[in-house]
Amino acid sequence: MLSLIIAAVTIAIVVYLLVKGYYPQAALFIGGLILLTCTWVFGLGTLLPAKTTTHFGGFDVFKVFSDGFASRIGGLGLMLMAIGGFSRYMEHVGASSALFRVFEKPLKHIHNPYLLLGAAFIVEQIMVIFVPSHAGLGLLLMCTLYPILVRSGVSPLSALGVIGCCQFLDVGPGSGNANMAAQVAGMDVSEYFVYYQLPLFIALVVILTFVHMFVQAWWDKREGWKFDPKNVQTFAGTKPAVDVKEAPKIYAILPVIPLFLIIFFSKVAGSAIRMDVVTAMVISTVIAIICELIRYRNLKEVLATFKLFFEGMGKILVSVVSLIVCGEFFAQGLIKSGAMGTLITAADQAGFGLAAMVIVGGLILWLMAFIMGSGNAAFFSFAPLVPPIAKTLGVSTVSLIFPLQVLVSFGRVSSPITAALIAISGIAGVSSFQVAKRTCIPMFVATIVSYAAYFLFWYHP
Repeated sequence: MLSLIIAAVTIAIVVYLLVKGYYPQAALFIGGLILLTCTWVFGLGTLLPAKTTTHFGGFDVFKVFSDGFASRIGGLGLMLMAIGGFSRYMEHVGASSALFRVFEKPLKHIHNPYLLLGAAFIVEQIMVIFVPSHAGLGLLLMCTLYPILVRSGVSPLSALGVIGCCQFLDVGPGSGNANMAAQVAGMDVSEYFVYYQLPLFIALVVILTFVHMFVQAWWDKREGWKFDPKNVQTFAGTKPAVDVKEAPKIYAILPVIPLFLIIFFSKVAGSAIRMDVVTAMVISTVIAIICELIRYRNLKEVLATFKLFFEGMGKILVSVVSLIVCGEFFAQGLIKSGAMGTLITAADQAGFGLAAMVIVGGLILWLMAFIMGSGNAAFFSFAPLVPPIAKTLGVSTVSLIFPLQVLVSFGRVSSPITAALIAISGIAGVSSFQVAKRTCIPMFVATIVSYAAYFLFWYHP
């Protein structure tokens, strides 16, 4: 109970700081610091395993942060920075403008920008099967789809709202949560995908396409947004699109090279060669530099532009990676203090039936994912408890794990501190809270539809 009280007070402090406009990284860091310090002082849990501890709790509090920073900077952080660097270079050489000019003529036939937005959402959901990373796919779409949308009359926040929902459901064999759910249920991940995830996924894509069209239009009208073709800014800190130098049409290929490399050199394409995101970004940037050398024939000046790649990386480090690290530090505080475990145990011991457990457990996981900004952290902490709960209820494990795995995704996509929303908002130069406003209503609808579909088609008490 003490852990829940401390967590509630800390969350209230963090929310207050964020609402009052304090630096988000500092607010989340302070929240994590309070939670982990209380964990140490009151003996609520273990901060670090024996192999990595400093043997003094006061230092371990800060080592949790440094370990998280080291882990992120070499993994997701490096990927995000590489994509940010590539995006910056694409804007500099005019490749984003060239890509738009290729699509400009057919796009003119779609006079309603919200129809274009709906089409973009469908395209995203096809791509998510091949690129099962919320943050990774979101940033790839920022390189390719986002410039096209904003130049076609879609508001930046509407475009970000749709891109932020690119992986609204952790679906497919490449998803960590889907693999975890299948493993816990004792099923093959492909079986879990085809018989459980896929039917719901298809229905949600159709419904959310129309929801996004109406919701984003409503937000634009509410906020008084008007399209000004003479002042289109695709990425933060760059000049308006009309001032970007005219690039050859062949440059339209450059922004999609990373996506091609990642998909072509993957299991999906049957290739034995593997291509990670960072490598794809570096290769694509080098190809762009070679194109610039052919275009300008000035080795010194062209090579000097390579610094823009690193400037883009640095900007993402300052604005995006730092926020992710601080958000995860806060999430670690919630986990290590025992607050999340207490909620999970309470749900387990409440004596609910299957229907009540699905509703209550699903909402708890939704809330956990929203607060922590991570679907994995919330779901992975709960999943091992599902088999014994299902056995007590006398139902199959999959009948309980499936709705919980679905709902945790919606909580993550609604959170302003989830990695993907932080990343795409950082590139566009807006607050992740503004983007979260655009994703919350569609995710609320997805939650209602998923509950209804589950009780109609998969509920077997």
